[in-house]
Amino acid sequence: MQLVSSAENATLDWRAQYGYLEDIGDGRGYTGGIIGFTSGTGDMLELVQAYAAQLPGNPLAAFLPALRAVNGTASHDGLGEPFIAAWKAAAQSPEFRALQDSERDRVYFDPAVSMAKRDGLGALGQFIYYDAAVVHGRGKGLFTLDGICATAMARAAAPSRGGNEVAFLSAFLDARVVAMKSEPAHQDVSRIDTAQRVFLQQGNLVLRPPLTWKVYGDPYTIADADKRGP
Repeated sequence: MQLVSSAENATLDWRAQYGYLEDIGDGRGYTGGIIGFTSGTGDMLELVQAYAAQLPGNPLAAFLPALRAVNGTASHDGLGEPFIAAWKAAAQSPEFRALQDSERDRVYFDPAVSMAKRDGLGALGQFIYYDAAVVHGRGKGLFTLDGICATAMARAAAPSRGGNEVAFLSAFLDARVVAMKSEPAHQDVSRIDTAQRVFLQQGNLVLRPPLTWKVYGDPYTIADADKRGP
């Protein structure tokens, strides 16, 4: 969560991001919450629908018609400042925060980690798949997590098929860079080149701390477990 948050929110404090919401200009409408749910791709709609089912009359429920209408677009119609205020108010609710956690796991984390384990990858590979799922989603497209995996497997065998883990992950990251650069909002690939590749070049396939990396030129560190305090 800290590694992804450094790229998504420029901080390691991912738990402070439940109330985050803005349009980052990537053509996906609003981006919000701990994993960047977006109004243009459906995952924000699914989150708010789940929240409305669990807590009818919550601050976001009134925006469901607008979220359905803008799904698949970058539009803010029917949303705007009132929606931003309602999102931030909802983020004070433990129920909404818990739903963000569960939707993150259901849609992104659990499937990505399962795929990585299927391919014989350790903790670094699992993180690399998860980060790709967060940015590109799942599906049959060339520039989804599944498509990037397929491209990588055409170039190097996965460990589950007898391949070398470092070589396969290098091929995956090469394909990931191409996917990133296919979108104007993702031309900066430092989350790959000065973060994920750094760990790979160090041979740190288990993501053993301390970890030191940069995203968008900003440095981050996760200390040794025995130096983090209680």
